[in-house]
Formats: sequence, structure tokens, C-alpha cells
Amino acid sequence: MNNKIITDVFFDLDHTLWDFDKNSMLAFKRVFKNHAIDLAVEDFINVYEPINFNYWKLFREDKVSKVDLRRGRLTETFAVFKLNFTLQKIDELADSYIEELPGDNHLFDGAELILDYLAEKYTLHIITNGFNDVQHLKLKNSGINNHFSTVTTSEEIGVKKPNPLIFTAALKKANASASSSIMIGDTFEADILGAENVGMETMYYNYRKEPLPQKYTIVDHLLDIKRHL
Repeated sequence: MNNKIITDVFFDLDHTLWDFDKNSMLAFKRVFKNHAIDLAVEDFINVYEPINFNYWKLFREDKVSKVDLRRGRLTETFAVFKLNFTLQKIDELADSYIEELPGDNHLFDGAELILDYLAEKYTLHIITNGFNDVQHLKLKNSGINNHFSTVTTSEEIGVKKPNPLIFTAALKKANASASSSIMIGDTFEADILGAENVGMETMYYNYRKEPLPQKYTIVDHLLDIKRHL
């Protein structure tokens, strides 16, 4: 990576800066309490997370809709515990979860420090597959929104990472060139391959410790970004 040519740094949000897993669990605890769901949240989360991950993959690939995503991940998880709710109740729970999700805004360790560091040297941006209103709330409520010159969401553009259109739209909004920009994210297919395909540099935030080809720039902790930028 030729650091001298980088002018703009693009971040994913969920699972990269914003600690989605922690915040999601706290949101579900409130949802279960408010709706009197008699199930341990920790047990629910252990089943829910891989189901949710798969639904997001299908959503990125345009194989399920936003409604299918919100309904399906809950219905399938509850079914494992032999809990069956009406579609109306599932929608109530889904809406309640989305309302609660921006209520807690834990960031990954080092997130604010690395943003402060990078902001002195580069222009910072967000590219996220999350939903527009929710993502902006997360940025505002976590106190990091002022670090970013632009925020580009899949809902705004109409396509999701790794579709090249969301990257080119984000670059255009940022008035940045692909060759002088870098994408930092936690999803290899969406963030790394997607950005690579439009000519951007990439950095994979590998907090899950997944095996990857050695040719890619990888960091296990956000503060490790300092070694490369």
C-alpha cells in the first residue's frame, strides 16, 4: 500500500466501528422485557447471530427483501425454541428491535482514537449496507458522526455492497478517486472484494480471526491501522 497517495478513508459501520453484537444484545434484552418474551436472551442470540448473518448475505445478493430480512431472522430463530408467533407479532418485535437498536452505542475498542488520528491526515467517510435512518442515528448517538464528511447507505443508493455502484456513488459524493481511497471493513466479500473491484485500496478488520489470502492488508485491532496509514 502506497500511503502517500491515500487521501480518503472509507469505513464500514456495523461490526467495524459500531459494536453491533453488543448493542444488538442490549436491544433484544429490552425488546424481550417489553414484550414479555420468556426466553433467555443469551440463548436466543447464540442461535440468532448465524441466522442473521446468512439473511444479510441473502439481502446483499438481492435474494430477500428488507421485510423478509426483518421477519425471517426472527421467525427462524424463535422456531428453534419452538416459539411460534403471528406475523403481526413478528412485525411488532422487528419494529421494536429497530427502534431499540440505536439506544446503545458501544464502539469497538480504539474506534474513537483511530478516528481522531486518521482525521488529522485524511478525509473520512462511511459506506454501509445498513438502513438509512438507523445508520445515521447510530453515528449521531455514538458521537462519531462529526468525523465523517460523507455517509453513503445502500438504502440511499438502491444497491448494496459489493455492488460497484454503491462504491462509485460514494466516491462521487466524496469527490474522491478510487486510486487515492481505501475501504476498511469486516466483511470480506462486501467490503474488501467490492472496493477492490472499483480500484480502491482495502484493509480488512479481522476481529473474527478468519483465514484470508496473505496478499490483503489485515488488522486485528482498530489501532493497528496506524501501522499502515
